[in-house]
Amino acid sequence: MKTILVTGASSGFGEATARRFALKGWQVIAWARRLDRMEAWRQALPAECAERVHLQCVDIRVADQVQAALADLPVAFQAVDVLLNNAGLASGKDPVHEASMDDWERMIDTNLKGLLYVTRAVSPGMVARRSGHIINIGSIAGKESYPEGNVYNATKFGVDGLTRSMRMDLVRYGIRVSQVCPGMVDTEFSTVRFHGDRAKADQVYQNMAPLTAEDIADMLEYMILAPAHVNIADVLILPTAQASATIVHREG
Repeated sequence: MKTILVTGASSGFGEATARRFALKGWQVIAWARRLDRMEAWRQALPAECAERVHLQCVDIRVADQVQAALADLPVAFQAVDVLLNNAGLASGKDPVHEASMDDWERMIDTNLKGLLYVTRAVSPGMVARRSGHIINIGSIAGKESYPEGNVYNATKFGVDGLTRSMRMDLVRYGIRVSQVCPGMVDTEFSTVRFHGDRAKADQVYQNMAPLTAEDIADMLEYMILAPAHVNIADVLILPTAQASATIVHREG
């Protein structure tokens, strides 16, 4: 039985992917700060699937928490086959001369340092077993910059660079390293970016059909279940109505 560790599993891509793999018979380690949200979706699973899901309250921005959570895993969950570095966020959307440094710190600590802390903790086991798959959630924002994206763009460009470098470091051990870069997806992303202003967040997806969390989970499932000799290394996935980071066709 294979094991997947999903960060940011309380909502969005993380929740959708964790649920999907639990239903497919995998063992799932789900990490997030909101334990109650994870418990809610686990309880909605069939009993035989729910018992294969191990929930842990982890703030990936804290290296000691990451190491402690991994050390605390039951023996049956300790060999992680797939790591999905999903936890990440945008916080604020302002020009660089007006932006909040608290927002900057939050994005750098989560999108870059948190991803590194988790990868550093999990990857030695994969190296020892000479197998594994690490998937980082990037963004179209890591492929092309846009106005008022500044530090969010920088962190996702960083994820892109890290993914490429990690692939070079780990290829000799038979470990696949991949990246999925979504465009516009209707999850909590914009609500978080605009600090809980749902009306402002809804305007982002007005008069167009964005992707859903399940669309991203579909892509992740395809990548993970590809034959062992196949690494789908880098995917940019957009809604049909989106042509670039700044070009979106809206009806009406």
